[in-house]
Amino acid sequence: MVAIGGIVKFSTVDYPGYVVASIFTIGCNMRCGYCHNPELVLPEQLADTIPEHEILEFLATRVGKLDGVAISGGEPTMQADLPQFIAKIKAMGLRVKLDTNGTNPGMVQKLITEQLVDFIAMDIKGPLEKYQQIAARPIDTDAIQESIRIIKSVPHEFRTTIVAGQLEVSDFTGIGKLVKGAQRYALQKFVAGRTVSTQFAGASSFTTDEMDAARRIMQRYVAECVVH
Repeated sequence: MVAIGGIVKFSTVDYPGYVVASIFTIGCNMRCGYCHNPELVLPEQLADTIPEHEILEFLATRVGKLDGVAISGGEPTMQADLPQFIAKIKAMGLRVKLDTNGTNPGMVQKLITEQLVDFIAMDIKGPLEKYQQIAARPIDTDAIQESIRIIKSVPHEFRTTIVAGQLEVSDFTGIGKLVKGAQRYALQKFVAGRTVSTQFAGASSFTTDEMDAARRIMQRYVAECVVH
């Protein structure tokens, strides 16, 4: 069974162009200090689980009203039963978008091979040399690169949350090379709030000029770059 910690029953922003329910799985193998979902990430704050059958029963009542489901976390690919769960959603005729940090390319490939995902959004934490610092965990950067390669085979978006001091504008040359040829890239402004690490609660993002400079760099490498 997939460990589910939350659901937003109606969203127009989590899957561009579609109305979806957003499901949040419990557990993550990263500890990014700026993450706004500590209750899904930190073992001592883990959210109460929502039984999988309750989620599926709800979705069955929304067939014809929702276009699909966005599955986020935490890190959904940590859930061994994710393919079976998604298969039940797909059997209802709903689209599925997956959010992932890219640390489990084997699971990503399985979902693509079995035609269980329609769109994948992958977080790019930074240039490879900064991954361990930002994720606050040892990271297999070969796995990150493999996930990027795999995800380019389906409709996709790569994205980076920008915290001032963690990333510099110059880092986006390395990021651009990492995702070169991608369909879409999103630069996400960090918004202060509740975070995994309290030191980030009042952090800021790039200035408007810095964000524009990062966008110009990324436009050299990807088909479309947007700022959120």
